[in-house]
Amino acid sequence: MNTPDNYSQTAINRWRLVLGSLSDRQLQFGGESREIQKFNDMEQLLDYLYSRSQGDDVRSDDRTGSLDETVLTAAEWITKVRTLFPNQTAEVLEKHALEEFEMTELLTDKKVLEQMKPDMNLLKSVLQLKHLMKGEVLETAKKIAKQVADDIRKKLENDIRRSVLGRIDRNSSSPVHSARNLDINKTIRRNLKNYDVERQQIMLKDIYFSSRVRRYNNKHVIIAIDESGSMTGSIIYSAVMAQIISNLPFAEVKLIIFDTSIVDLSDEADDPAQVLMSVQLGGGTDIGSALGYCESLIGTPSHTCVIVVTDLYEGAARSRLLNISKNIIESGAKLNFLTALDEEARPSYDRNLGQILANMGAFVGALTPEQLGNYIGRIFS
Repeated sequence: MNTPDNYSQTAINRWRLVLGSLSDRQLQFGGESREIQKFNDMEQLLDYLYSRSQGDDVRSDDRTGSLDETVLTAAEWITKVRTLFPNQTAEVLEKHALEEFEMTELLTDKKVLEQMKPDMNLLKSVLQLKHLMKGEVLETAKKIAKQVADDIRKKLENDIRRSVLGRIDRNSSSPVHSARNLDINKTIRRNLKNYDVERQQIMLKDIYFSSRVRRYNNKHVIIAIDESGSMTGSIIYSAVMAQIISNLPFAEVKLIIFDTSIVDLSDEADDPAQVLMSVQLGGGTDIGSALGYCESLIGTPSHTCVIVVTDLYEGAARSRLLNISKNIIESGAKLNFLTALDEEARPSYDRNLGQILANMGAFVGALTPEQLGNYIGRIFS
């Protein structure tokens, strides 16, 4: 049981943690030896991280307990942080390590990745640093992308389905898993990555079936995702949105990602983890070219919705973007620009261009995940 003196000593020890090891001459850890050792270990972990903001260690060489980065590996650091600090504090330290002090080694060590909590913040960091990953580390990163995407889908799917199915006549049924309905082309295409060189065989891990039931109110949804680094959160939610829509029995999804070039990932629309691991953050932005490609995919304008997830900071000539937007709208297709799609949905975009597009008849706006269900429901109304 803690006595008042114990509480006072604990408070002093915590203040020492806040002030850092350079205050050791004025304020020392106290208490039982086990308690002192625990606080010493915690201080070492904090110094390992926050001494980076001070540049080189200016203390004299005769100090014990050097804080050179060779003392701790990234794997040891994350393990000890998770052991010694409460979960909430550990997550803050991990976030600081990645975002403020660029401890990229945290994401290039398989053991470290496996210990970190799979969440949006970690996935954003993975997407920004996946170009540094190879082999088992990259495979672990893919698992993180899949888990986070699955978690987001579970939160969004019911609301989206409820909103969509409440607005349409449900005349279609789910595909029947039978040999008659086997989609052999898609099955082979999606399993090529599982080719066994020694056996010279394709290992079928996933088998796909197509519906032979006639689809009513069939909608064509074309989603174009801007790869700009500032759009990371929106990219994650957009990939999950594409998966949910592609799984609706009456929707056909085309999915592209773009910067100054365009990559068509329509065959991967139902696999958000694969989409996310295909993204290359950064680079220029040519929205006009992406819109031109989207326009080429439109078959029946009255049944087509084009969704462009972008901050509208066009790197190419605006005239092409505006001309193609006008053509799409006048064709009868719905044109939407989502300037943000994540938990915060901060409206950071080219407002002048957004206003021009809105005046032309396009939907322009930022959405939180909670608003996504009603938005998609309106698409299918």
